[in-house]
Amino acid sequence: MGGSNDWTGDPTGDRPTPETSTRRLREQSQRDFEIEFIGGILERDPYLVEAIRVHANNLSAKGLYSRALLLDRRLVRLLPEDAIAWYNLACSYAMLGMVDPAFASLQRSLELGYQCQERLRHDADLKTLRNDPRFHRLIRRFEFIL
Repeated sequence: MGGSNDWTGDPTGDRPTPETSTRRLREQSQRDFEIEFIGGILERDPYLVEAIRVHANNLSAKGLYSRALLLDRRLVRLLPEDAIAWYNLACSYAMLGMVDPAFASLQRSLELGYQCQERLRHDADLKTLRNDPRFHRLIRRFEFIL
């Protein structure tokens, strides 16, 4: 027994104490928490569609566009007829400056019935596409009024 201070409840050990863990969570933003938490879920089950959607949106909001793109690509493979998944893929490509795949994905989204004109008009993710004549042709083709 001696005078050893190496007992299980020693707060100076390598393990975080409950107080340290709580403080870390308070300092962590909600988005960072979700990225860490949902990332862990997707490590165990990489095909949970709603988790993929939320995770991709959070990564994109943090400016982690390459990581979001990987998830958006997975999502359109899992849901090939989902207009919103294709729209989000177009946004990821556009944010990375990949204009041609962005247009192809946006066109597929519109073909599948994407209808949110307001979002097309104002989504900052599509800013790089709006001055391209292909954007206006797509809009006219699908009879949107911008």
